Amino acid sequence: MRSMDSPAHIAVIGAGAVGGLTAAFAREAGLDVTLCLRSPLDELTMRTGGEELRPDLRFATSPGEVPPADWVFLTTKVQDTEGAAGWLRELCGPGTAVAVVQNGVDHEERVRPLLPEGTELLPALAYMAVERVAPGRIVHHFSSELHVPEGPAGDRFALLLEGSRLKVRTVADFRTAAWRKLFTNVAANPLTTILKQRMHILGDPEMHALAEDILREGVAVARAEGADVSDADAQSALRKNTSVPPDGGTSMLYDRLAGRPLEHEHITGAVVRAAERHGIDVPLNRMLLTMLRAVDRELRAG
Repeated sequence: MRSMDSPAHIAVIGAGAVGGLTAAFAREAGLDVTLCLRSPLDELTMRTGGEELRPDLRFATSPGEVPPADWVFLTTKVQDTEGAAGWLRELCGPGTAVAVVQNGVDHEERVRPLLPEGTELLPALAYMAVERVAPGRIVHHFSSELHVPEGPAGDRFALLLEGSRLKVRTVADFRTAAWRKLFTNVAANPLTTILKQRMHILGDPEMHALAEDILREGVAVARAEGADVSDADAQSALRKNTSVPPDGGTSMLYDRLAGRPLEHEHITGAVVRAAERHGIDVPLNRMLLTMLRAVDRELRAG
């Protein structure tokens, strides 16, 4: 842990797109950043807005190499969460707070069992278009927002990143915010991934209509889960999708193109499992989940 006159020590678990961007922008703002990863890395570079950043980061490949941090940012893909358990045990000391910067709607339930008792957990939603094009090589397309719940932890998180290019927004109803974020993924991610197409496909009228139907199913499920959402939120998510440049992609598409396992169980799967709990029929999302599972099996086998 730091002394009072030294910068906060941040440990970022995961050197993918979100982790790399978070580490780079936090270090640029003067914070003390260690990037925790599975394979050795000599350097992280990130292209953003016509410039290339080479942040002065520390790299660690073993939990025992890093002392407890002031803040831990968990940025792994959701399916890799349990693999970060060793890091979380070593990095969490008295006073450590863990920001869970992942997709999905169940941050607390997913990560709480992996933390030492009493560790503060702050769920966070990442609104950023960023792509890992090679190990240690990140391309930032646009946006770098993190949405967290209102409250003392959220305020400290915002203060921590004040002055960086990471914009923190606190929200009063995080359950609703999490489902709204999921809406930006629940149609675009499966469609681009299954078809291996970029975001331009949503400009096709038939594909646009299909995305609307997929999202309507998601809205019904989210409302049953207690989120304050409507069809207007689905339309808002789809507008965000279609505002992406035609050659842009989704995180799930990038994973498929790179041969990595998919995050489908925590996006489409989250909708299907919640629908089952409430007896809601979601045939389109169930079909997408079946197809994504088949794609994922092939990726894992390959």
